[in-house]
Amino acid sequence: MKILGIESSCDETAAAIVEDGRVLISNVVNSQIDIHMLYGGVVPEVAARSHIEVINPVINQALSDAKLSWNDIDAIAVTYAPGLIGSLLVGTLAARTLATLKNKPLYPIHHVEAHVYANFLNVTAPEFPLLALIVSGGHSQLVLFKSHGDFELLGQTQDDAVGEAFDKVAKILGLPYPGGPSIARAALEGNPKAYALPKAKMHGAYDFSFSGLKTAVLRAVQREVGVDFTFPSHDLAARLNDTQRVDFAASFQRIAIETLVDTAERAFRDYQPKSVVIAGGVAANSELRRQLSERLPLHIDYAPIELCTDNAAMIATLGYYYSLVNDPVDPYELEVVPSLSMTKTTWA
Repeated sequence: MKILGIESSCDETAAAIVEDGRVLISNVVNSQIDIHMLYGGVVPEVAARSHIEVINPVINQALSDAKLSWNDIDAIAVTYAPGLIGSLLVGTLAARTLATLKNKPLYPIHHVEAHVYANFLNVTAPEFPLLALIVSGGHSQLVLFKSHGDFELLGQTQDDAVGEAFDKVAKILGLPYPGGPSIARAALEGNPKAYALPKAKMHGAYDFSFSGLKTAVLRAVQREVGVDFTFPSHDLAARLNDTQRVDFAASFQRIAIETLVDTAERAFRDYQPKSVVIAGGVAANSELRRQLSERLPLHIDYAPIELCTDNAAMIATLGYYYSLVNDPVDPYELEVVPSLSMTKTTWA
């Protein structure tokens, strides 16, 4: 069964074709990073307009790369939640139109759940029950999957997602957007214990918090350069020298990653899953991978680096497993849900 996946939840326009939920045939991603870098973050209206410009060429390229025609496609899967409303509308409208014109079944896919399914494109698929740490610019969650579609949200961030915190700290330090890769590169040159930063203690055993850490970095930078809390944060970077900048990057990254790994290790001890899956853009972080490999006593599944960030291969892959037990949606009735939690989407 060949499924065309379409993804446009934020600032990547993507299309991919996956066969039987295991074989990646083609994968096309049009990134808007260069556009949003000018603004220091994603501008929703700009993202939506860019999706409109490239959505059809991206889909056509996915078909061309796969050397397939519409006659070879068995179904369409599309991200309908969560994400930026304008971006979601572009992808779902394209999918709804194509499903109608080409008479293809259409399956609505939850973007965050789909991140886990990028790991099913590895040579060996993860086993259930599996513990998934889903970490990206918009999400930080620990989810226990008992089987396809049968999962429990164990914990999540109570404020900023970890990727969002990386972006905000990068801006304070004068590092370019996106913040995750920028801080990771800078941290290689820095001392991760140069600055003492706090680690949030949560009431929920598997919850996260990164807002306090972000503010602690801001206050520490202000102290380091000799200004008080009224000094504008956007002017701080100019007062940091190179050593201070990389030391702050390394110190922040250490605590942020330890926060994730501490919680993942606690959940692993409590639930003893057969597999641990790390998903989302932050899964590409080498420090996260290093700490997890030291702390968890089993092989950890990571998606290929190119499938950690937003892509349509994960949408098509989840679409296959979803289609095995669910009826397709009516293209005329599918609506986007920008803030839909995974707690509302179990389907087994």
